[in-house]
Amino acid sequence: MIVLTRLNRTPFAVNPDLIERIQATPDTTLVMVDGATFVVADTMDAVIDAVVAFRARVLSAALHGPVAEQSPAADAGGAPTPGGEG
Repeated sequence: MIVLTRLNRTPFAVNPDLIERIQATPDTTLVMVDGATFVVADTMDAVIDAVVAFRARVLSAALHGPVAEQSPAADAGGAPTPGGEG
């Protein structure tokens, strides 16, 4: 999902796989595959950048696995213990 901003400044998330086209006339309008439209405050370039970044994260996760969160011990420079506790 990508997070965009409506014209009234409220954020919302949209599935970029369901975007059919993006128009900038002059407001940026997303037209979804089901015909729904969303007018957003983000520029067309910003929406495209968000879609590209989303797809890069998906491909990276598919190739390298999801990024694991570090335990607090690892963040503090200590070695993580088996099982990830303490």
